[in-house]
Amino acid sequence: MIVFDASVLIAHLDGSDRHHARAQSLLEANSSESWGASSITLAETLVYPARVGRLEEAEAALMRLDLHELPLGGGAQGRLAEMRAGVGLKMPDCCVLLAAQDNEAAVATFDADLLAAARKLAVEAVFGD
Repeated sequence: MIVFDASVLIAHLDGSDRHHARAQSLLEANSSESWGASSITLAETLVYPARVGRLEEAEAALMRLDLHELPLGGGAQGRLAEMRAGVGLKMPDCCVLLAAQDNEAAVATFDADLLAAARKLAVEAVFGD
């Protein structure tokens, strides 16, 4: 399984995003994998579409990816707090890492800080800057 960060999903949804072509390439190269994102990541991805009245369109595009929504597991609050304290990332990025750990998955991101934290935590990364 590959767990997506919002940076990849946002780039996929927005053809004018500077990472759009990279997101498309990543999706094509990993089409045989199952894909997931935490509930928090999905909400983060949908903020801009909601702001501009395109929420339903964006949700439909994500559904076409057959993307699994990954709920945070038991004891998530303490584990997230420890992770945030240990790696210094913001909470949404910690949700990506926790989802990857809980699902024994790799992380896909365009965020250099998230990529560095994934490496620090021995979480595989399939793509990054």
